[in-house]
Amino acid sequence: MQSWRGKSLWLALSASWLLVLLRVFPLLRLAVPARPWTSAPQGWPRWLDTELLPSFSQPGELPEDAPQPPQAPRGGGCDWGACFDASKCRTGGLKVFVHPVAGPVSAAHRKILASIESSRYHTASPEEACLLLFLSLEVPAGECSPVPQQWNGGRNHLVLDLHPAPCPQTFQRGRAMVAKASPTVDTFRPGFDVALPLLPEAHPLRGGAPGQLRQHSPHPGVPLLALAEERGGWRTAGTDPSACPWDGRCEQDRGPEQTHPGGTLPNATFCLIPGHRPDALHFLQALQAGCIPVLLSPRWELPFSEVIDWTKAAIVADERLPFQVLAALQEMPLTRVLALRQQTQFLWDAYFSSVEKVMHTTLEIIQDRIFGASAHASLLWNSPPGALLALPTFSTSPSDFPFYHLQRGSRPVGRFSALIWVGAPGQPPLKLIQAVAGSQNCAQILVLWSSEKPPPSRWPETAVPLTVMDGQRKVSDRFFPHRAISTDAILSLDGHSSVTTSEVDFAFLVWQSFPERMVGFLTWNHFWDEAQGGWGYTAERANEFSMVLTSAAFYHRYYHTLFTHSLPKALRTLADEAPTCVDILMNFLVAAVTKLPPIKVPYGKQHFEATPPLVPGGPEPQPTARDCINQMAAGFGYMPLVSSRLRLDPVLFKDPVSVLRKKYRSLEKP
Repeated sequence: MQSWRGKSLWLALSASWLLVLLRVFPLLRLAVPARPWTSAPQGWPRWLDTELLPSFSQPGELPEDAPQPPQAPRGGGCDWGACFDASKCRTGGLKVFVHPVAGPVSAAHRKILASIESSRYHTASPEEACLLLFLSLEVPAGECSPVPQQWNGGRNHLVLDLHPAPCPQTFQRGRAMVAKASPTVDTFRPGFDVALPLLPEAHPLRGGAPGQLRQHSPHPGVPLLALAEERGGWRTAGTDPSACPWDGRCEQDRGPEQTHPGGTLPNATFCLIPGHRPDALHFLQALQAGCIPVLLSPRWELPFSEVIDWTKAAIVADERLPFQVLAALQEMPLTRVLALRQQTQFLWDAYFSSVEKVMHTTLEIIQDRIFGASAHASLLWNSPPGALLALPTFSTSPSDFPFYHLQRGSRPVGRFSALIWVGAPGQPPLKLIQAVAGSQNCAQILVLWSSEKPPPSRWPETAVPLTVMDGQRKVSDRFFPHRAISTDAILSLDGHSSVTTSEVDFAFLVWQSFPERMVGFLTWNHFWDEAQGGWGYTAERANEFSMVLTSAAFYHRYYHTLFTHSLPKALRTLADEAPTCVDILMNFLVAAVTKLPPIKVPYGKQHFEATPPLVPGGPEPQPTARDCINQMAAGFGYMPLVSSRLRLDPVLFKDPVSVLRKKYRSLEKP
């Protein structure tokens, strides 16, 4: 026994000395991802599949990257607290003044100016603004754009630079923030500058092309890899992990390859993008195509890395380890491949598909810095529909928006507020008030009186509070975020609407399951008119619809805030000039946010037939009303409406069973 214990102790000591001599500990540290500095802001995504990267190198073959403390960025030690005065922004919010541009303006710069001037942040007064924007124009190589007169050392300024050629006189920016396309990591000041994407010249002003992902899971016929080429195109390679397509040292057969021109999006699962800066343009192409970007030792800052969690959409790899990278990509679980590809489509649509979205995202990031902890949460930036459509002026809690109930495993609670808009002269909607007040889910009734005729002095007694409010004689006033609305759910009604209590109760139950959508009774459908070369809509009852009339519909009260503070003023004015357009505009807004169609519920035959206003003596809609759908499509930059053939009915609806077994009995009355 003594000898066995002695041998065991001797073997243990020998093994310890052997580990030290072979220097295994540094190799073990290479397999463990280094923890980021606690004070460093979020930047590039870290490689998430470290456990799938077996080391094929011998000890000492690869130099170990020793941890380095964060270095101060070049160009001065400016940060948000030292170089930006946020006191002017906290009273009136973020207001942006654009310095007049001296010199010729390119088409790309005109798009930038138009997107800022049409935003809710823009002001024409430099005294009212808390942020002054200076647009850096194209100048000869080695020169810099002259600074404006009201420069003030760059304080509270944002220099917008979209050109790859850097200005050598970096000291001229002073205390100004720089929003630069694909800045290098050694010049970027985290938490102060803003990293922009490298946009092509033909990038659209608004709307933009949708994502191209059609097959969410890898298809057997789709190549695994696509490699970005220097001349702007893509080269797809086979699935052989030994064919390291970006490494010239590989001598194996690379398998079948195809070359695609620069204007063609890659059709592959993973897009390998080298780390030097000119290839940053390929990054947007990969996002649009739903091809997971694999960034090989990147040397440029990822766009909007301050707020976007790129670990959910992109992968960072070491270009010195081609075999391990390719092996890890092949072994990646299909569930994670699906999640990454879906996130690329969301980010493309929410922040990158148009110049307007890129500029608005830049300003939204600065506004988040101003309000600090009361700004957007990370969930709002990295989950549909995105931070641009989750206004912090409404709330900063995800539970207050209609989009995040499914992720949080919850559903809306409480009751609804009935908002009855009375615009046309006629009798007060007394019968409608009684029908709505009879619902056990009704919390209050608000009558928005916008008629030229004065309201009656006496109203019927109801079991719920009834409030009469003066309107502004505008149709869009019905979608103003009135403070009197105390519930999340709104039942929008017209004074001439006709609904029963059972219809209201069932529609509210359906809305609680789909709080992000509109739930209504009467529907329209849009279509493309080849003869007219534009969009049209019809009120004919058919098997397909894309809009519900707001004369009888449920939706979330947040859409009142979006309607008032997010839509361009020109579109709201158009809706006031043509009353029929207000229904179309509200449906446009909800469809653009959710990418989903509305939901139709049954209604009785006693309801009026919903038709567009007609020209006297003619069957066609009025030109103004018909043209509004095309003007709104132009204002949005695309057609957001989504068609559906779904109607939700109660269980046992019109089934041949006893009526006593049915909950909503009155829905089947003729």
